[in-house]
Amino acid sequence: MNTYRQLSDLQALVAGILGTSEWLDIDQARIDQFAAVTGDRQWIHVDPVRAAAGPFGTTVAHGYLTLSLVPVMVQSAFSIGDVRMSVNYGLNRVRFPAPVPVQSRVRGHFKLMSFEPIAGGAQVVTEVSVERDGQSKPVCVAEAVARHFL
Repeated sequence: MNTYRQLSDLQALVAGILGTSEWLDIDQARIDQFAAVTGDRQWIHVDPVRAAAGPFGTTVAHGYLTLSLVPVMVQSAFSIGDVRMSVNYGLNRVRFPAPVPVQSRVRGHFKLMSFEPIAGGAQVVTEVSVERDGQSKPVCVAEAVARHFL
């Protein structure tokens, strides 16, 4: 994990890598729990028998499940010492270029795209590229906007 002492330290890192998260396991239980919470029970996610005959040969994680793991990935990728609160402000762009089959591992790479001072802190845009272990094509690429407050 990369640790930055002060929020202001990030300003000099625009276009640089902030950190890389630990690997997260994507098992069927996690997929099923996400399906239960969101109501998205499409068979490619929750029916292993039917999915075995489908286009991916197994169940796959929801794209939004992958995206929803970004906050937990941040927790193991980098921290900012003087920030007392961070809030998700939105997303500028999200794509899911490749599937995440069940029993995969994923991790996030975080690149700082912009840093804008705001009252009480800063707004940052981070490019998040989520990779699947053993695959070169990312499974999720997003521009996440966060506000960090001192």
